Amino acid sequence: MTPEQLWQATLGELELSLSRANFTTWFKNTFISEVNDKRIVVAVPNAFTKSWLENKYHKSIVKAFERITDNVVHEVLYRIEARDKKNATDTSVKQGESEAVDAVTQAGVSTQSVASDQEEAAAARDNKYTFDGFIVGKGNELAHAASMAVSDSPGKKYNPLFLYGGVGLGKTHLMRAIAHKIKSTNPGAKVVYGSFEKFTNDFVQAIKEGKGKEFKLMYRTADVLLIDDIQFITGKEQTQEEFFHTFEALHQEEKQIVITSDRPPKAIGSLPDRLLSRFEWGMIADISSPDVETRIAILKSKCLEKEYEIEDNAIEYIATNIQNNIRELEGALNKIIAHHQLFNKVPTLDSIKEIVSTLSLNPSRGAITSRKLIEIVAQFYDVPIDGIVGSSRKKELVLPRQVAMYLLREEVDASYPSIGNDMGGRDHTTAMHAYQKISGSIQKDDRLKQEVASITQLLYQG
Repeated sequence: MTPEQLWQATLGELELSLSRANFTTWFKNTFISEVNDKRIVVAVPNAFTKSWLENKYHKSIVKAFERITDNVVHEVLYRIEARDKKNATDTSVKQGESEAVDAVTQAGVSTQSVASDQEEAAAARDNKYTFDGFIVGKGNELAHAASMAVSDSPGKKYNPLFLYGGVGLGKTHLMRAIAHKIKSTNPGAKVVYGSFEKFTNDFVQAIKEGKGKEFKLMYRTADVLLIDDIQFITGKEQTQEEFFHTFEALHQEEKQIVITSDRPPKAIGSLPDRLLSRFEWGMIADISSPDVETRIAILKSKCLEKEYEIEDNAIEYIATNIQNNIRELEGALNKIIAHHQLFNKVPTLDSIKEIVSTLSLNPSRGAITSRKLIEIVAQFYDVPIDGIVGSSRKKELVLPRQVAMYLLREEVDASYPSIGNDMGGRDHTTAMHAYQKISGSIQKDDRLKQEVASITQLLYQG
């Protein structure tokens, strides 16, 4: 097994228990620099990443190495080192998860953030994100039908199309399939795709650089605008205002707008009424977890795509025991294939059962209780639970307390009076203030933003 194969197998393990954002943020541009007896040196791009892996993910990385090498690895170190671009290509983070190259023009103010014609043409030929590659089941048939209708007649039927559902259920696949089909049918169409975070970053950059006209030209002249993860619009008043005017300009010209979110419009906190009403103008379609028949079909499709054969009884076992989302299904399949390729052993049903049993699968959002959330926040910041919910005004308790109230609102969807009650009988205005403060702070403080993301990840690790 080469160092690159070992690292890819390890990343496959880690990806199953991390959010897409965390995985991409902390493992991009990493690779194995040295393998010496039972010691492995992982190369990282900067000191901040080195510190974060050492303090937050070291145990997970070691366990992943141990599982893959049958406990051969005893020591893992981290070193700041750049990969030699002439001799190696960065494959540490799957490009399918990247927003840099897609089947459409990547929205951006600078020319560097826009894909070249060749890149765009190559991406458009990629069959990974097409309607043909999307498995339709009871949980997604409405969203699929609406997406097909939009791609056939952009701006004419459902405008906007609002797709919502949990992580890894296919929202982004459908959005990209819409883009792929429109570009295939009409290569001259200007299709702009990006996350809401990218829209925000582009807007902020345009203000700083005095390029407001270029920003508006990019977004407001689109034939089709596709925005992923709109739920992050909360707390960004200036960006909300800009997005409202962008929406208005496109809708009046009958240009298609497609939006995705992890929740329905009414559940997006602090969303202005005028945006809420516009999000509800067209079609709202939810995507729920796939049933077992759909999961089986998805696994068979993935096996066909990867040219890999697994017995039907093994596929049924995987589909029965991994229920949350498609990403976890594919992650399990990737791990099974990796074990086969790395150890040259054909997987049996027993070995597949063993592999599935080791997967750290995330509980559903509804399984998170207020008590559990407060416990995890207290554990993360190493402060007592009584301190968070109590009346003490010690400096070291203020931030954990506010973060807990913010996450109770975001992840448990608790009302402000309920949050106040859970936090020791506080007034609802205290909970509201804490939520607004953290919402604003994470836009400016990268460290706090990552801390909140890490706590959220811990919530769903079981």
